[in-house]
Amino acid sequence: MTTSLVLTVISSDHPGIVNLLSDVAQRFGANWAASRMASLAGQFAGIVHFEVPDQNVEPLASALRGLVSSGLHVVIAMGDSSAVPAGQRIVRLELVGNDRPGIVRDLSGNLARRGVGIEELHTEVVSAAMSADQLFKVKALLAVPEALADDELKRELEALATEMMVDIELEEHASGATPIGG
Repeated sequence: MTTSLVLTVISSDHPGIVNLLSDVAQRFGANWAASRMASLAGQFAGIVHFEVPDQNVEPLASALRGLVSSGLHVVIAMGDSSAVPAGQRIVRLELVGNDRPGIVRDLSGNLARRGVGIEELHTEVVSAAMSADQLFKVKALLAVPEALADDELKRELEALATEMMVDIELEEHASGATPIGG
């Protein structure tokens, strides 16, 4: 039997952080199941999902917490390996608009009021191709309740997009996906 451990790691960015984490995990027979990592403003920030033999959960957690002496701040939580929450489907969302404060707040508030969870979120600010304007881009996977129809979700998000002056695209998350409502 295995247990899922999900950890977040923050440190000043320098070579060898991923190697240090993977070395500790390997010593305790942990499988590196998934991760998201980035260098942001000179800081390393990562989320890692390990699958660990039950008898090694506490020793691994202790060893990971000990990495504070190497400058890593580690927070550990037990994870749930279920892929999609029951009664929900996964929808991919992409948003692009001129950068301004409040886009994530407005979008996440709208989704939360409708019972939509954010499974994954990737944001970035990039320069527009033909101008010096800064564009804010969002790519997200949403956990949408089955009771919320595709056309209703699309209508609500299109109204939000008009209000926020951004472009939003939605599609079911599956191979060969087709746009919602299209």
